[in-house]
Amino acid sequence: MSFTEQTKIGVIWANPEARAVLLKHVPDLTDSPYLSFMKMQTLPQLAASNKAYTWMPELLHAILQELATIRDEPVLEADIAPSALYEEATVPEGSATVQGTPQAEQWGVFELELHGPSHGNPFVDVALSAEFRCADRAVETAGFYDGEGIYRIRFMPDTVGEWTYRTRSTARSLNGIEGLFASTAPASGNHGPVQVKNRFHFGYADGTPYIPVGTTCYVWTHQVEELEQRTLDTLRKSPFNKLRMCVFPKSYQFNANEPQHYPYEDSLEEGWDYTRFNPAFFRHLESRILDLLGLGIEADLILFHAYDHWGFSEMSPAADDRYLRYIVARLSAYRNVWWSLANEYDLMWAKQPDDWERFARIITGQDAYGRLISIHNCFVFYDYSRDWITHCSIQRIDVYKTAENTNEWRDRWNKPIVIDECAYEGDIDQGWGNISGQEMTRRFWEGAVHGGYVGHGETYLHPDDILWWSKGGKLHGTSMERIAFLRWIMEEGPAEGLNPLQSEWDVPSAGIADEYYLFYYGFNQPRYRKYSMKPGIWYHVDVIDTWNMTVKRLPGTYEGAFRIELPGIPYMAVRLTKA
Repeated sequence: MSFTEQTKIGVIWANPEARAVLLKHVPDLTDSPYLSFMKMQTLPQLAASNKAYTWMPELLHAILQELATIRDEPVLEADIAPSALYEEATVPEGSATVQGTPQAEQWGVFELELHGPSHGNPFVDVALSAEFRCADRAVETAGFYDGEGIYRIRFMPDTVGEWTYRTRSTARSLNGIEGLFASTAPASGNHGPVQVKNRFHFGYADGTPYIPVGTTCYVWTHQVEELEQRTLDTLRKSPFNKLRMCVFPKSYQFNANEPQHYPYEDSLEEGWDYTRFNPAFFRHLESRILDLLGLGIEADLILFHAYDHWGFSEMSPAADDRYLRYIVARLSAYRNVWWSLANEYDLMWAKQPDDWERFARIITGQDAYGRLISIHNCFVFYDYSRDWITHCSIQRIDVYKTAENTNEWRDRWNKPIVIDECAYEGDIDQGWGNISGQEMTRRFWEGAVHGGYVGHGETYLHPDDILWWSKGGKLHGTSMERIAFLRWIMEEGPAEGLNPLQSEWDVPSAGIADEYYLFYYGFNQPRYRKYSMKPGIWYHVDVIDTWNMTVKRLPGTYEGAFRIELPGIPYMAVRLTKA
Protein backbone atom coordinates (compact mmCIF):
# COMPACT_ATOMS: atom_id res chain seq x y z
CA MET A 1 0.00 0.00 0.00
CA SER A 2 1.30 3.45 -0.92
CA PHE A 3 0.81 6.66 1.02
CA THR A 4 -1.43 9.15 -0.82
CA GLU A 5 -3.38 12.35 -0.22
CA GLN A 6 -6.19 10.22 1.26
CA THR A 7 -3.98 8.48 3.83
CA LYS A 8 -4.70 9.42 7.44
CA ILE A 9 -1.89 10.92 9.50
CA GLY A 10 -2.36 8.05 11.93
CA VAL A 11 -1.39 5.53 9.25
CA ILE A 12 1.68 7.58 8.34
CA TRP A 13 2.64 7.93 12.00
CA ALA A 14 2.40 4.19 12.58
CA ASN A 15 5.06 3.52 9.93
CA PRO A 16 8.54 4.48 11.29
CA GLU A 17 9.97 5.34 7.87
CA ALA A 18 6.95 7.44 6.87
CA ARG A 19 6.88 9.15 10.26
CA ALA A 20 10.53 10.15 9.83
CA VAL A 21 9.66 11.82 6.52
CA LEU A 22 6.78 13.72 8.10
CA LEU A 23 8.86 14.89 11.07
CA LYS A 24 11.72 15.97 8.82
CA HIS A 25 9.42 18.51 7.21
CA VAL A 26 7.13 19.28 10.20
CA PRO A 27 9.22 18.64 13.35
CA ASP A 28 6.75 20.47 15.62
CA LEU A 29 4.39 17.48 15.41
CA THR A 30 6.62 15.54 17.82
CA ASP A 31 5.52 17.52 20.86
CA SER A 32 2.09 18.66 19.72
CA PRO A 33 -0.62 18.07 22.35
CA TYR A 34 -3.12 17.91 19.48
CA LEU A 35 -1.56 14.89 17.77
CA SER A 36 -4.59 12.75 18.65
CA PHE A 37 -6.82 15.09 16.64
CA MET A 38 -4.30 15.34 13.80
CA LYS A 39 -4.12 11.58 13.30
CA MET A 40 -7.69 11.62 12.05
CA GLN A 41 -6.78 14.00 9.24
CA THR A 42 -5.17 13.56 5.84
CA LEU A 43 -2.07 15.57 4.89
CA PRO A 44 -4.03 18.15 2.83
CA GLN A 45 -6.46 18.61 5.75
CA LEU A 46 -3.58 19.08 8.19
CA ALA A 47 -1.87 21.52 5.83
CA ALA A 48 -4.93 23.80 5.86
CA SER A 49 -6.04 23.27 9.48
CA ASN A 50 -4.12 26.13 11.09
CA LYS A 51 -5.32 29.50 9.77
CA ALA A 52 -2.31 31.27 11.26
CA TYR A 53 0.16 29.02 9.48
CA THR A 54 -0.91 27.29 6.28
CA TRP A 55 1.60 25.03 4.55
CA MET A 56 3.00 26.23 1.29
CA PRO A 57 1.89 24.01 -1.64
CA GLU A 58 5.47 22.98 -2.32
CA LEU A 59 5.84 21.64 1.26
CA LEU A 60 2.81 19.40 0.93
CA HIS A 61 4.02 18.28 -2.50
CA ALA A 62 7.50 17.43 -1.16
CA ILE A 63 6.12 15.35 1.71
CA LEU A 64 3.75 13.42 -0.56
CA GLN A 65 6.51 12.85 -3.10
CA GLU A 66 8.83 11.31 -0.50
CA LEU A 67 6.05 9.24 1.04
CA ALA A 68 5.13 7.84 -2.38
CA THR A 69 8.41 5.92 -2.40
CA ILE A 70 7.55 4.06 0.82
CA ARG A 71 5.46 0.91 0.89
CA ASP A 72 3.31 0.21 3.91
CA GLU A 73 2.43 -3.43 4.48
CA PRO A 74 0.84 -3.73 7.93
CA VAL A 75 1.12 -7.16 9.47
CA LEU A 76 -2.11 -8.43 10.98
CA GLU A 77 -1.54 -10.24 14.26
CA ALA A 78 -3.50 -13.45 14.60
CA ASP A 79 -5.12 -14.19 17.93
CA ILE A 80 -3.40 -16.90 19.92
CA ALA A 81 -5.56 -19.83 20.93
CA PRO A 82 -4.98 -21.46 24.34
CA SER A 83 -2.97 -24.65 24.12
CA ALA A 84 -4.69 -27.96 24.84
CA LEU A 85 -1.20 -29.46 25.27
CA TYR A 86 0.05 -26.86 27.73
CA GLU A 87 0.73 -29.54 30.37
CA GLU A 88 1.91 -33.10 29.90
CA ALA A 89 -0.65 -35.87 30.08
CA THR A 90 1.15 -37.13 33.19
CA VAL A 91 0.07 -34.04 35.19
CA PRO A 92 -2.92 -35.04 37.35
CA GLU A 93 -6.08 -33.07 36.70
CA GLY A 94 -7.08 -30.67 39.46
CA SER A 95 -3.70 -30.98 41.19
CA ALA A 96 -3.04 -27.24 41.58
CA THR A 97 -2.88 -25.80 45.09
CA VAL A 98 -6.08 -23.92 45.92
CA GLN A 99 -6.82 -21.07 48.32
CA GLY A 100 -10.27 -19.59 48.79
CA THR A 101 -12.30 -17.87 51.46
CA PRO A 102 -15.01 -20.01 53.10
CA GLN A 103 -17.61 -17.26 52.68
CA ALA A 104 -18.36 -13.99 50.91
CA GLU A 105 -21.16 -11.51 51.43
CA GLN A 106 -23.87 -11.05 48.84
CA TRP A 107 -22.60 -8.67 46.14
CA GLY A 108 -19.11 -9.00 47.58
CA VAL A 109 -16.27 -10.92 45.94
CA PHE A 110 -15.38 -14.57 46.37
CA GLU A 111 -11.83 -15.11 45.10
CA LEU A 112 -10.30 -18.44 44.19
CA GLU A 113 -6.49 -18.40 44.09
CA LEU A 114 -4.81 -21.27 42.21
CA HIS A 115 -1.08 -21.96 42.29
CA GLY A 116 -0.22 -23.63 39.01
CA PRO A 117 2.23 -23.76 36.11
CA SER A 118 4.13 -20.72 34.80
CA HIS A 119 6.10 -22.06 31.81
CA GLY A 120 5.56 -20.66 28.34
CA ASN A 121 3.16 -17.73 28.33
CA PRO A 122 0.19 -18.47 30.62
CA PHE A 123 -1.51 -15.20 29.60
CA VAL A 124 -2.32 -16.72 26.21
CA ASP A 125 -1.54 -20.44 26.59
CA VAL A 126 -4.02 -21.09 29.40
CA ALA A 127 -7.80 -20.71 29.37
CA LEU A 128 -9.44 -20.76 32.79
CA SER A 129 -13.02 -20.40 34.00
CA ALA A 130 -15.38 -21.72 36.64
CA GLU A 131 -19.04 -22.53 36.85
CA PHE A 132 -20.71 -21.39 40.07
CA ARG A 133 -24.02 -22.94 41.14
CA CYS A 134 -26.62 -22.04 43.74
CA ALA A 135 -29.77 -24.20 43.75
CA ASP A 136 -30.81 -24.36 40.07
CA ARG A 137 -28.79 -21.30 38.96
CA ALA A 138 -25.46 -21.55 37.16
CA VAL A 139 -23.06 -18.66 36.40
CA GLU A 140 -19.92 -19.00 34.30
CA THR A 141 -17.05 -16.56 34.87
CA ALA A 142 -13.54 -16.38 33.44
CA GLY A 143 -10.30 -16.50 35.40
CA PHE A 144 -6.98 -14.84 34.66
CA TYR A 145 -3.25 -15.23 35.15
CA ASP A 146 -1.77 -12.92 37.78
CA GLY A 147 1.90 -13.72 37.30
CA GLU A 148 4.41 -15.93 39.16
CA GLY A 149 2.32 -19.05 38.73
CA ILE A 150 -0.80 -17.57 40.35
CA TYR A 151 -4.22 -17.76 38.71
CA ARG A 152 -7.37 -16.13 40.05
CA ILE A 153 -11.10 -16.50 39.55
CA ARG A 154 -13.32 -13.79 41.03
CA PHE A 155 -17.04 -14.18 41.47
CA MET A 156 -19.79 -11.91 42.81
CA PRO A 157 -22.59 -13.94 44.45
CA ASP A 158 -25.90 -12.15 43.95
CA THR A 159 -27.94 -14.31 46.32
CA VAL A 160 -27.48 -15.58 49.86
CA GLY A 161 -26.89 -19.30 50.21
CA GLU A 162 -24.45 -22.08 49.45
CA TRP A 163 -22.56 -21.86 46.17
CA THR A 164 -20.53 -24.64 44.62
CA TYR A 165 -17.93 -24.28 41.89
CA ARG A 166 -16.01 -26.36 39.39
CA THR A 167 -13.12 -25.07 37.29
CA ARG A 168 -12.46 -25.60 33.59
CA SER A 169 -9.02 -25.08 32.06
CA THR A 170 -6.75 -26.10 29.20
CA ALA A 171 -4.09 -26.66 31.89
CA ARG A 172 -4.68 -30.08 33.43
CA SER A 173 -3.63 -29.05 36.93
CA LEU A 174 -6.23 -26.24 36.94
CA ASN A 175 -9.08 -28.27 35.48
CA GLY A 176 -11.88 -29.92 37.45
CA ILE A 177 -11.22 -28.33 40.85
CA GLU A 178 -14.36 -28.33 42.96
CA GLY A 179 -15.42 -26.62 46.16
CA LEU A 180 -18.08 -24.56 47.87
CA PHE A 181 -18.53 -21.39 49.88
CA ALA A 182 -21.33 -19.62 51.73
CA SER A 183 -22.78 -16.33 50.57
CA THR A 184 -23.89 -14.31 53.59
CA ALA A 185 -26.15 -11.28 54.00
CA PRO A 186 -24.60 -8.02 52.71
CA ALA A 187 -22.85 -5.81 55.23
CA SER A 188 -24.14 -2.34 56.09
CA GLY A 189 -23.60 0.02 53.18
CA ASN A 190 -23.52 -2.78 50.60
CA HIS A 191 -26.56 -2.14 48.43
CA GLY A 192 -25.30 -4.18 45.48
CA PRO A 193 -24.41 -3.00 41.98
CA VAL A 194 -26.10 -0.03 40.32
CA GLN A 195 -28.67 -0.84 37.65
CA VAL A 196 -31.00 1.12 35.39
CA LYS A 197 -34.29 1.76 37.18
CA ASN A 198 -37.54 3.38 36.04
CA ARG A 199 -36.19 3.63 32.48
CA PHE A 200 -34.38 6.98 32.87
CA HIS A 201 -32.86 6.56 36.32
CA PHE A 202 -30.71 4.29 38.46
CA GLY A 203 -30.94 2.25 41.63
CA TYR A 204 -28.92 -0.28 43.60
CA ALA A 205 -29.76 -3.97 43.39
CA ASP A 206 -31.46 -3.91 46.82
CA GLY A 207 -33.87 -1.19 45.64
CA THR A 208 -32.09 1.79 47.19
CA PRO A 209 -32.22 4.78 44.79
CA TYR A 210 -28.93 5.89 43.28
CA ILE A 211 -28.50 9.43 41.95
CA PRO A 212 -25.27 9.66 39.93
CA VAL A 213 -23.30 12.76 40.90
CA GLY A 214 -20.12 12.24 38.95
CA THR A 215 -16.76 13.84 38.45
CA THR A 216 -13.80 13.16 36.16
CA CYS A 217 -10.18 12.33 37.09
CA TYR A 218 -8.95 10.65 33.94
CA VAL A 219 -5.55 9.38 35.05
CA TRP A 220 -5.48 9.81 38.81
CA THR A 221 -4.34 6.18 39.20
CA HIS A 222 -1.18 6.89 37.16
CA GLN A 223 0.30 9.37 39.63
CA VAL A 224 2.62 9.06 42.61
CA GLU A 225 1.22 7.53 45.79
CA GLU A 226 1.04 10.81 47.72
CA LEU A 227 -1.05 12.46 45.00
CA GLU A 228 -3.37 9.46 44.71
CA GLN A 229 -3.96 9.54 48.46
CA ARG A 230 -4.68 13.28 48.25
CA THR A 231 -7.28 12.54 45.58
CA LEU A 232 -8.94 9.91 47.75
CA ASP A 233 -9.02 12.34 50.67
CA THR A 234 -10.71 14.97 48.47
CA LEU A 235 -13.26 12.43 47.25
CA ARG A 236 -13.97 11.36 50.81
CA LYS A 237 -15.15 14.91 51.58
CA SER A 238 -17.02 15.41 48.31
CA PRO A 239 -20.58 14.67 47.13
CA PHE A 240 -19.35 12.62 44.19
CA ASN A 241 -20.50 9.01 43.94
CA LYS A 242 -19.22 8.26 40.42
CA LEU A 243 -15.73 8.79 39.00
CA ARG A 244 -14.76 8.66 35.32
CA MET A 245 -11.24 7.27 35.01
CA CYS A 246 -9.03 5.76 32.32
CA VAL A 247 -7.41 2.34 32.38
CA PHE A 248 -4.55 3.42 30.10
CA PRO A 249 -2.28 6.43 30.85
CA LYS A 250 -2.84 9.72 29.06
CA SER A 251 -0.61 12.03 27.02
CA TYR A 252 -2.07 15.48 26.45
CA GLN A 253 -1.96 19.05 27.71
CA PHE A 254 -0.99 19.19 31.41
CA ASN A 255 -0.16 15.47 31.19
CA ALA A 256 3.54 15.21 30.38
CA ASN A 257 4.56 12.82 33.17
CA GLU A 258 5.02 9.11 32.60
CA PRO A 259 2.80 6.72 34.59
CA GLN A 260 4.07 4.75 37.57
CA HIS A 261 3.25 1.42 35.86
CA TYR A 262 2.65 0.24 32.30
CA PRO A 263 0.00 -2.31 31.30
CA TYR A 264 2.35 -4.57 29.31
CA GLU A 265 5.79 -6.04 29.66
CA ASP A 266 8.86 -4.63 27.83
CA SER A 267 8.99 -0.92 26.93
CA LEU A 268 7.99 1.83 24.53
CA GLU A 269 11.53 1.97 23.10
CA GLU A 270 11.82 -1.79 22.53
CA GLY A 271 8.16 -2.38 21.80
CA TRP A 272 5.43 -3.72 24.06
CA ASP A 273 4.69 -7.41 24.28
CA TYR A 274 0.93 -7.29 23.88
CA THR A 275 0.70 -10.98 24.80
CA ARG A 276 2.07 -10.38 28.32
CA PHE A 277 0.22 -8.15 30.75
CA ASN A 278 1.97 -6.46 33.64
CA PRO A 279 0.10 -7.74 36.74
CA ALA A 280 1.49 -4.90 38.89
CA PHE A 281 -0.33 -2.37 36.69
CA PHE A 282 -3.67 -4.13 37.07
CA ARG A 283 -3.22 -4.86 40.78
CA HIS A 284 -2.68 -1.16 41.37
CA LEU A 285 -5.77 -0.29 39.33
CA GLU A 286 -7.98 -2.73 41.21
CA SER A 287 -6.66 -1.53 44.56
CA ARG A 288 -7.85 1.97 43.66
CA ILE A 289 -11.22 0.62 42.51
CA LEU A 290 -11.56 -0.98 45.93
CA ASP A 291 -10.61 2.33 47.56
CA LEU A 292 -13.48 3.94 45.64
CA LEU A 293 -15.82 1.14 46.68
CA GLY A 294 -14.99 1.89 50.30
CA LEU A 295 -16.05 5.50 49.68
CA GLY A 296 -19.30 4.47 47.99
CA ILE A 297 -18.08 5.66 44.58
CA GLU A 298 -18.79 3.93 41.27
CA ALA A 299 -15.71 3.50 39.03
CA ASP A 300 -16.72 4.41 35.47
CA LEU A 301 -13.80 2.76 33.68
CA ILE A 302 -12.77 4.19 30.30
CA LEU A 303 -11.33 1.26 28.36
CA PHE A 304 -9.91 3.17 25.37
CA HIS A 305 -8.98 6.76 24.58
CA ALA A 306 -7.02 8.61 21.89
CA TYR A 307 -4.63 10.69 24.05
CA ASP A 308 -1.74 8.32 23.78
CA HIS A 309 1.91 8.21 22.68
CA TRP A 310 2.57 4.64 23.83
CA GLY A 311 0.53 2.86 21.16
CA PHE A 312 -2.25 1.51 23.39
CA SER A 313 -4.90 3.27 21.28
CA GLU A 314 -3.55 1.67 18.11
CA MET A 315 -3.13 -1.97 19.08
CA SER A 316 -4.07 -4.75 16.69
CA PRO A 317 -7.60 -6.18 16.86
CA ALA A 318 -6.19 -9.35 18.44
CA ALA A 319 -4.45 -7.32 21.16
CA ASP A 320 -7.57 -5.21 21.76
CA ASP A 321 -9.71 -8.30 22.20
CA ARG A 322 -7.17 -9.97 24.49
CA TYR A 323 -7.01 -6.85 26.67
CA LEU A 324 -10.80 -6.67 26.98
CA ARG A 325 -11.13 -10.32 27.97
CA TYR A 326 -8.38 -9.89 30.55
CA ILE A 327 -9.76 -6.75 32.18
CA VAL A 328 -13.30 -8.12 32.35
CA ALA A 329 -11.99 -11.29 34.00
CA ARG A 330 -10.06 -9.22 36.55
CA LEU A 331 -12.58 -6.50 37.36
CA SER A 332 -16.16 -7.48 36.54
CA ALA A 333 -16.78 -9.07 39.97
CA TYR A 334 -16.35 -5.67 41.68
CA ARG A 335 -19.86 -4.29 42.10
CA ASN A 336 -18.84 -0.63 41.62
CA VAL A 337 -17.40 -1.09 38.11
CA TRP A 338 -19.06 0.45 35.04
CA TRP A 339 -17.71 0.00 31.50
CA SER A 340 -17.13 2.96 29.19
CA LEU A 341 -15.90 1.63 25.86
CA ALA A 342 -14.14 4.88 25.06
CA ASN A 343 -13.68 8.50 25.93
CA GLU A 344 -14.32 10.38 22.68
CA TYR A 345 -14.52 7.25 20.54
CA ASP A 346 -14.69 9.33 17.35
CA LEU A 347 -11.12 10.62 17.87
CA MET A 348 -9.68 7.11 17.63
CA TRP A 349 -8.61 6.97 14.00
CA ALA A 350 -7.56 3.31 14.17
CA LYS A 351 -11.00 2.06 15.29
CA GLN A 352 -13.98 1.59 13.00
CA PRO A 353 -17.69 1.20 13.89
CA ASP A 354 -17.41 -2.59 13.62
CA ASP A 355 -14.60 -2.56 16.20
CA TRP A 356 -16.78 -0.86 18.83
CA GLU A 357 -19.58 -3.32 18.21
CA ARG A 358 -17.13 -6.22 18.52
CA PHE A 359 -15.76 -4.78 21.78
CA ALA A 360 -19.31 -4.54 23.12
CA ARG A 361 -19.98 -8.19 22.28
CA ILE A 362 -16.80 -9.26 24.06
CA ILE A 363 -17.57 -7.29 27.21
CA THR A 364 -21.24 -8.21 27.48
CA GLY A 365 -20.42 -11.82 26.64
CA GLN A 366 -17.63 -12.08 29.23
CA ASP A 367 -19.25 -10.00 31.99
CA ALA A 368 -21.47 -12.40 33.92
CA TYR A 369 -23.08 -9.58 35.91
CA GLY A 370 -24.42 -7.23 33.26
CA ARG A 371 -22.52 -4.16 34.45
CA LEU A 372 -23.61 -0.76 33.15
CA ILE A 373 -21.96 0.01 29.82
CA SER A 374 -21.82 2.98 27.45
CA ILE A 375 -19.53 4.89 25.09
CA HIS A 376 -18.61 8.59 25.06
CA ASN A 377 -18.44 10.97 22.09
CA CYS A 378 -16.41 13.99 21.07
CA PHE A 379 -18.06 15.44 17.96
CA VAL A 380 -20.52 12.76 16.86
CA PHE A 381 -22.98 10.91 19.08
CA TYR A 382 -22.78 7.13 19.02
CA ASP A 383 -26.00 5.28 18.19
CA TYR A 384 -27.23 5.01 21.77
CA SER A 385 -30.23 2.97 20.66
CA ARG A 386 -27.93 -0.08 20.43
CA ASP A 387 -29.23 -2.87 22.67
CA TRP A 388 -25.97 -3.29 24.56
CA ILE A 389 -25.86 0.34 25.72
CA THR A 390 -27.49 0.74 29.14
CA HIS A 391 -27.27 4.54 29.38
CA CYS A 392 -26.13 7.48 27.25
CA SER A 393 -22.72 8.90 28.19
CA ILE A 394 -22.71 12.30 26.51
CA GLN A 395 -20.25 15.09 25.87
CA ARG A 396 -21.72 18.46 25.00
CA ILE A 397 -21.69 19.22 21.27
CA ASP A 398 -22.72 22.86 21.69
CA VAL A 399 -20.36 25.31 23.40
CA TYR A 400 -23.15 26.85 25.49
CA LYS A 401 -26.25 24.67 25.46
CA THR A 402 -26.03 21.10 26.71
CA ALA A 403 -28.13 20.06 29.69
CA GLU A 404 -31.14 21.88 28.21
CA ASN A 405 -31.22 19.18 25.49
CA THR A 406 -31.76 16.34 27.95
CA ASN A 407 -35.50 16.06 27.21
CA GLU A 408 -34.78 15.61 23.51
CA TRP A 409 -32.17 12.91 24.16
CA ARG A 410 -34.46 11.06 26.56
CA ASP A 411 -37.15 10.99 23.87
CA ARG A 412 -34.67 9.93 21.19
CA TRP A 413 -32.97 7.05 22.99
CA ASN A 414 -35.39 6.14 25.79
CA LYS A 415 -32.51 5.58 28.23
CA PRO A 416 -30.91 7.41 31.15
CA ILE A 417 -29.02 10.53 30.06
CA VAL A 418 -25.68 11.08 31.81
CA ILE A 419 -23.91 14.21 30.55
CA ASP A 420 -20.45 13.12 31.64
CA GLU A 421 -18.81 16.17 30.11
CA CYS A 422 -20.71 19.45 30.08
CA ALA A 423 -17.37 21.42 30.13
CA TYR A 424 -15.15 21.95 33.17
CA GLU A 425 -14.98 24.64 35.82
CA GLY A 426 -11.56 26.23 35.45
CA ASP A 427 -9.39 28.87 33.82
CA ILE A 428 -7.29 27.17 31.13
CA ASP A 429 -7.20 28.53 27.59
CA GLN A 430 -9.65 26.01 26.11
CA GLY A 431 -13.40 26.72 26.01
CA TRP A 432 -14.15 23.26 27.37
CA GLY A 433 -12.12 24.05 30.49
CA ASN A 434 -12.89 27.58 31.63
CA ILE A 435 -16.51 27.91 32.71
CA SER A 436 -17.28 29.45 36.10
CA GLY A 437 -18.54 27.68 39.20
CA GLN A 438 -21.88 29.41 38.71
CA GLU A 439 -22.16 28.06 35.17
CA MET A 440 -21.17 24.55 36.23
CA THR A 441 -23.82 24.64 38.95
CA ARG A 442 -26.41 25.97 36.52
CA ARG A 443 -25.74 23.14 34.08
CA PHE A 444 -26.19 20.61 36.87
CA TRP A 445 -29.58 22.09 37.76
CA GLU A 446 -30.68 22.31 34.12
CA GLY A 447 -29.82 18.65 33.62
CA ALA A 448 -31.68 17.63 36.78
CA VAL A 449 -34.94 19.41 35.94
CA HIS A 450 -34.76 18.06 32.39
CA GLY A 451 -34.61 14.52 33.77
CA GLY A 452 -30.91 13.71 33.42
CA TYR A 453 -27.63 13.72 35.31
CA VAL A 454 -24.67 16.04 34.74
CA GLY A 455 -21.00 15.32 35.53
CA HIS A 456 -18.45 17.65 37.13
CA GLY A 457 -14.84 18.37 36.28
CA GLU A 458 -12.28 21.01 37.19
CA THR A 459 -9.38 22.50 35.22
CA TYR A 460 -7.84 25.33 37.20
CA LEU A 461 -4.23 26.07 36.24
CA HIS A 462 -1.66 24.69 38.67
CA PRO A 463 2.11 25.34 38.82
CA ASP A 464 2.80 21.59 38.70
CA ASP A 465 0.06 20.83 36.15
CA ILE A 466 -2.00 19.00 38.77
CA LEU A 467 -5.46 19.59 37.33
CA TRP A 468 -8.28 17.66 38.98
CA TRP A 469 -9.83 16.70 35.63
CA SER A 470 -6.82 14.56 34.86
CA LYS A 471 -4.53 13.94 37.84
CA GLY A 472 -6.82 14.55 40.80
CA GLY A 473 -5.37 16.11 43.92
CA LYS A 474 -7.43 18.91 45.46
CA LEU A 475 -10.46 20.84 44.26
CA HIS A 476 -10.15 24.62 44.05
CA GLY A 477 -13.49 25.66 42.54
CA THR A 478 -16.80 26.83 43.91
CA SER A 479 -19.27 24.38 42.35
CA MET A 480 -18.62 21.27 44.46
CA GLU A 481 -20.53 22.32 47.58
CA ARG A 482 -23.41 23.61 45.41
CA ILE A 483 -23.51 20.26 43.65
CA ALA A 484 -23.70 18.61 47.08
CA PHE A 485 -26.67 20.86 47.84
CA LEU A 486 -28.39 19.78 44.61
CA ARG A 487 -27.75 16.13 45.45
CA TRP A 488 -29.52 16.68 48.78
CA ILE A 489 -32.47 18.34 47.00
CA MET A 490 -32.72 15.43 44.56
CA GLU A 491 -32.49 12.84 47.31
CA GLU A 492 -35.40 14.57 49.07
CA GLY A 493 -37.39 14.44 45.82
CA PRO A 494 -39.44 11.64 44.26
CA ALA A 495 -37.96 8.19 44.92
CA GLU A 496 -38.42 7.24 41.27
CA GLY A 497 -36.31 10.21 40.14
CA LEU A 498 -36.98 13.62 38.61
CA ASN A 499 -38.86 13.49 35.33
CA PRO A 500 -39.62 16.55 33.19
CA LEU A 501 -43.11 18.00 33.48
CA GLN A 502 -45.02 20.10 31.00
CA SER A 503 -43.58 23.53 31.60
CA GLU A 504 -44.11 27.11 30.61
CA TRP A 505 -42.04 28.35 27.70
CA ASP A 506 -39.37 30.10 29.79
CA VAL A 507 -38.79 27.76 32.75
CA PRO A 508 -38.28 23.98 33.03
CA SER A 509 -39.78 21.90 35.83
CA ALA A 510 -39.63 18.31 36.97
CA GLY A 511 -41.34 16.03 39.46
CA ILE A 512 -44.68 14.25 39.68
CA ALA A 513 -47.83 15.99 38.46
CA ASP A 514 -50.09 17.13 41.31
CA GLU A 515 -47.55 15.85 43.86
CA TYR A 516 -44.15 17.51 43.51
CA TYR A 517 -42.83 20.30 41.29
CA LEU A 518 -39.31 21.70 41.04
CA PHE A 519 -39.01 24.86 38.91
CA TYR A 520 -35.59 26.25 37.98
CA TYR A 521 -35.00 29.83 36.79
CA GLY A 522 -31.31 29.61 35.90
CA PHE A 523 -29.70 32.89 34.87
CA ASN A 524 -33.09 34.65 34.83
CA GLN A 525 -33.91 36.82 37.83
CA PRO A 526 -37.67 37.37 38.29
CA ARG A 527 -38.95 39.44 41.24
CA TYR A 528 -42.09 37.32 41.39
CA ARG A 529 -43.74 34.43 39.61
CA LYS A 530 -47.40 33.48 39.08
CA TYR A 531 -48.43 29.82 39.27
CA SER A 532 -51.60 28.23 37.92
CA MET A 533 -52.08 24.84 39.55
CA LYS A 534 -54.99 22.40 39.54
CA PRO A 535 -57.69 23.69 41.95
CA GLY A 536 -58.30 21.71 45.11
CA ILE A 537 -54.67 20.64 45.70
CA TRP A 538 -52.76 22.51 48.39
CA TYR A 539 -48.99 22.91 48.32
CA HIS A 540 -46.18 23.89 50.59
CA VAL A 541 -43.86 26.33 48.79
CA ASP A 542 -40.07 26.46 49.20
CA VAL A 543 -37.98 29.22 47.64
CA ILE A 544 -34.51 27.78 46.96
CA ASP A 545 -31.36 29.82 46.39
CA THR A 546 -29.22 27.29 44.55
CA TRP A 547 -26.04 29.37 44.78
CA ASN A 548 -26.26 30.44 48.42
CA MET A 549 -27.69 27.01 49.26
CA THR A 550 -30.72 28.07 51.25
CA VAL A 551 -34.27 26.75 51.40
CA LYS A 552 -36.98 29.15 52.66
CA ARG A 553 -40.34 27.58 53.46
CA LEU A 554 -43.09 30.16 52.93
CA PRO A 555 -45.80 30.33 55.59
CA GLY A 556 -49.15 28.68 54.93
CA THR A 557 -50.20 26.62 51.91
CA TYR A 558 -51.11 27.56 48.36
CA GLU A 559 -53.80 26.36 45.95
CA GLY A 560 -54.98 27.12 42.40
CA ALA A 561 -53.61 30.42 41.03
CA PHE A 562 -51.17 32.26 43.26
CA ARG A 563 -48.17 34.58 43.17
CA ILE A 564 -44.78 33.95 44.83
CA GLU A 565 -42.39 36.79 45.57
CA LEU A 566 -38.79 36.14 44.56
CA PRO A 567 -35.54 38.04 45.29
CA GLY A 568 -34.78 39.06 41.70
CA ILE A 569 -31.40 37.31 41.53
CA PRO A 570 -30.18 34.46 39.30
CA TYR A 571 -30.03 30.75 40.12
CA MET A 572 -33.30 30.52 42.05
CA ALA A 573 -35.64 27.53 42.19
CA VAL A 574 -39.13 27.00 43.59
CA ARG A 575 -40.37 23.71 44.99
CA LEU A 576 -44.03 22.81 45.45
CA THR A 577 -44.86 19.75 47.53
CA LYS A 578 -48.38 18.50 48.11
CA ALA A 579 -49.56 19.43 51.60
